[in-house]
Amino acid sequence: MSEPQQVFLFSGHMIDAATRATPRFPPDKEPIAAQAIEAVLAEFGASADDLGMTEGACGGDLLFAEALLGRGARLELRLPFDEPTFLRESVDFEKPTSAAPDLWHDRFMRVKRRARVLTMPEALGPTPEGDSPYERCNLWMLEEALGMGAHKLRFICLWDGGGGDGRGGTKHMVEEVRSRGGEVRWLDVKKLW
Repeated sequence: MSEPQQVFLFSGHMIDAATRATPRFPPDKEPIAAQAIEAVLAEFGASADDLGMTEGACGGDLLFAEALLGRGARLELRLPFDEPTFLRESVDFEKPTSAAPDLWHDRFMRVKRRARVLTMPEALGPTPEGDSPYERCNLWMLEEALGMGAHKLRFICLWDGGGGDGRGGTKHMVEEVRSRGGEVRWLDVKKLW
């Protein structure tokens, strides 16, 4: 496999659960987010010569994955847990109903068929006691991306600018990219909708 010309790293909000108290990424805003992600990839000229990395959670991650694959680029899904745990925590966290089938699960499976899937427990071993698997996964992806050449890194985030629901969210990744001198292409959801 040839070295990528550009390495796209993505972090972003998951789609809001129906029970989310303060909306952040309402499901009806999905087309706006998808268009914004596609526009940035087009601006960078993402193509088959490039590689993308993300976790693959429902919402921003999968929108990025679909857009990147649509441009012919290679994709790596880097999961912080084994796949069943990741699906439960980050894709299937709401039970589907007959009115709202679990389309995110289906989308994850379609993306997975076209991606290289790596799980952090297999690659790095168990997450040490007291560490956040999400922070560890952010750092794992970032270090791998930077290892291919810092000048190739294109970090894109779909984010409201606030803290996350726990350790290791988009805010953490933005801070880590900036601390290493990387450029952040911020798709600010407060401005998008």
